[in-house]
Amino acid sequence: MNKTLGIGFWEYVARVILRNRIIFLSGILLVTVLLALQWKNIKFTQTEANLIPADDQINVDYNKFLKNFGEEGNLIVIATKDPKLFTPKVYTAWRVLMENIQSNEAVDLVISINNLKKLTKNDSLEKFDLIPLINPNKVQNQAYLTKTKNELLNNLPFYEGLLFNKKSGAIRSAIYLDKKIVNTKARKIFVLNVLIPEIEKFELETKVDLRTSGMPYIRTLNAKTIIDEIGIFIVAALSITSLIFFFFFRSFRATLVSLIIVIIGVMWSFGLLGLLGYEITVLTALVPTLIIVIGIPNCIFLTNKYHQEYRIHGNKAKALQRVITKTGTATLMTNLTTALGFATFIATNNVLLTEFGVVTSINIIALYLLCLIVIPIFFSYIPAPIPRHLGHLDREYLTAFMNWMLRTVKYNRFGIYITSISLLILGIIGVFQIKISGSIIEDMPKKTAFFDDIRFFEKEFNGVMPLEIMIDTKQKKGVMKLSTLKRMEELEETIQEIPDLSKPLSIVNLVKYSKQAYYNGNPEYYELPTSQEQAFILSYAKNATKNSKENIMKSYVDSTGQYARITTFIKDENGEKMEAIETQIRNKAEKLFPKSKYNIIITGKASVFQKGTKYLLDNLLSSLVFAFFITSLLVAFMFRSFKMVLVSLIPNLLPLLLTAGLMGYLGIPLKPSTILVFGIAFGLSVDDTLRFLAQYRLELARNEWKIKKSVYATFNDSGISMFYTSIVLFFGFSVFMLSSFGGTVALGGLVSITLFFGMLSNLMLLPALVLSLNKTLSNEQEFIKPTIDILEPTDEDVDKIERKK
Repeated sequence: MNKTLGIGFWEYVARVILRNRIIFLSGILLVTVLLALQWKNIKFTQTEANLIPADDQINVDYNKFLKNFGEEGNLIVIATKDPKLFTPKVYTAWRVLMENIQSNEAVDLVISINNLKKLTKNDSLEKFDLIPLINPNKVQNQAYLTKTKNELLNNLPFYEGLLFNKKSGAIRSAIYLDKKIVNTKARKIFVLNVLIPEIEKFELETKVDLRTSGMPYIRTLNAKTIIDEIGIFIVAALSITSLIFFFFFRSFRATLVSLIIVIIGVMWSFGLLGLLGYEITVLTALVPTLIIVIGIPNCIFLTNKYHQEYRIHGNKAKALQRVITKTGTATLMTNLTTALGFATFIATNNVLLTEFGVVTSINIIALYLLCLIVIPIFFSYIPAPIPRHLGHLDREYLTAFMNWMLRTVKYNRFGIYITSISLLILGIIGVFQIKISGSIIEDMPKKTAFFDDIRFFEKEFNGVMPLEIMIDTKQKKGVMKLSTLKRMEELEETIQEIPDLSKPLSIVNLVKYSKQAYYNGNPEYYELPTSQEQAFILSYAKNATKNSKENIMKSYVDSTGQYARITTFIKDENGEKMEAIETQIRNKAEKLFPKSKYNIIITGKASVFQKGTKYLLDNLLSSLVFAFFITSLLVAFMFRSFKMVLVSLIPNLLPLLLTAGLMGYLGIPLKPSTILVFGIAFGLSVDDTLRFLAQYRLELARNEWKIKKSVYATFNDSGISMFYTSIVLFFGFSVFMLSSFGGTVALGGLVSITLFFGMLSNLMLLPALVLSLNKTLSNEQEFIKPTIDILEPTDEDVDKIERKK
């Protein structure tokens, strides 16, 4: 390490860069072009994020369900409460709407009042016939439509909860997409180019407001919103960071080169996504903006150092060389720690986070090299800084603020500790108030029409998020045994007693309807057949299900008759009730279905997502601990002192605890988006810690191991850069608060707050701790004497090497 990253190495790097400027710029241009060619491979994910490893039992059960019944999330629902639906004009428009939707090849089946069938007994063929509920020749008759509506609501309990709400009068249609296209681009094309235009056409013609929802619809509009916001984030981040940069340095040219660097970094990030074959997800969509926000502080640090050096001796060439020679290792270390902070996501064994960690960490290192090369080269081509450009080094308001913090560190360390302990206690109290959310829709944009529609269906039909129960009878045709059907019916009664769940759907519904039809449609006979009725009614039902295209229950028993499926829908409030609901269902199921004869699986997207949130929480906490460990090793390597490890961690743990406490007080739950806050914030905040401690090591050598003098000198030298970079990061992450997604807003706001706390902690608590815990450093033997390999070298060191050259 001494030889590898010593002054000689960085002096050589500086000389190579500044002597081969054209070659390096040409290389950057070539890499940019090559990565730009990979943009064609960029795709947006068409599936939901699965937060659980593929080999986990939860995913094994879910995949087993999909194997038997196919994609569960293929249902789109359209509804209205407007009584005008049962008027000739509106009904005709509704029929045209549904027929146009049904005619699209992406649609497998549409069940609506216009094509609704009812079972009637055919004694001659010993089967049930499906006949239309509505006679198309009579729909211009208002009295007929009114009569049909009453028949639907009062005499067809089979369709209650599926197509209508008897209490409110809400009517809906069920559109089942082809399961093969649900996770493909064809779903997006159908929703955006076919479904929505047809709905808008209907609403314009009839003035009837329609509500639309269902997982394919939600996923499509959610994804569209994410894509639309990528450009907003990039423009906002570029605008705010460039304005702050210009405000600090008052130089158009310096601001321009910083913008060029981060724009190239954004281009590289998109190219890397295409090169690696990663899809744009809700996380990787944030990478380009993160590159801007993280890249500008690098530019600030190097530009500020260049200005400091130039003001000392007025030699531009010497200042540019020393920017690299004196900061090479320090900037390398801080960027490595940031990259490692994001790389810890790779250890979560989660595809979504692994891809995010890989892309982000690679781009951070690439951006560091880009800054290290381009900034010195750019400044070598333009005139030297003028006094206006250097004025930020002596700005009065900044100097006054920094002096106030330094005075506090000098004369009121006790006050710093009391304040820190008080904030720590408040943070810990708040932590115990945090709740865990497993909601799928909580982070979705709440100001959009499709979110309002979700709430509509939760109120009228108890939700759109599917919860699935799969029953394995362990024998072919075991589902249609009356004993199995009765057990399923009893389980469904338990489900109906849970207020957060909708009316369940299963083969039981069809069998009940079969008995009603056998008794000439009398709704009083909507029940399971008795053992005496079983033989002939079930034979009628089996004959009726042969035409699978018209059979809405075809998805509720597999082709062998061994597996049955009960589907219910859950209100997606915050997911915290999911575990209790599953426990209640499982306890009842285990009593009804002996393990020797049956196997029960409770799954579905709502269940998997909620369990994935808990899994993610456990793994991200582990990755955060790993980040602490890596940081501790780095500090231990630099200082050979356990005290300094504590000194480095405490100022970074306090902001994390304060943010966690704030989440508890504000009612912000732990969820995938907010869990990320801690890993990102720690990786960025610890950079200032390492920069301060590295400078402190140097000042100890300069000041003959005088601790106070070294700490104050470190503060004066690094404080302004730490302040600048923290301000940029604070406002940079704040752009995520422009999002319409609650999770992205929370991520941006919480990271910004954490970094602000981190800045104050690193500028006040950190130097106070160094002064208090390292009093014994007056004895030089406590410390291994610093070597210049991992420090910013002194002017004397650089001059000595330059004279030798």
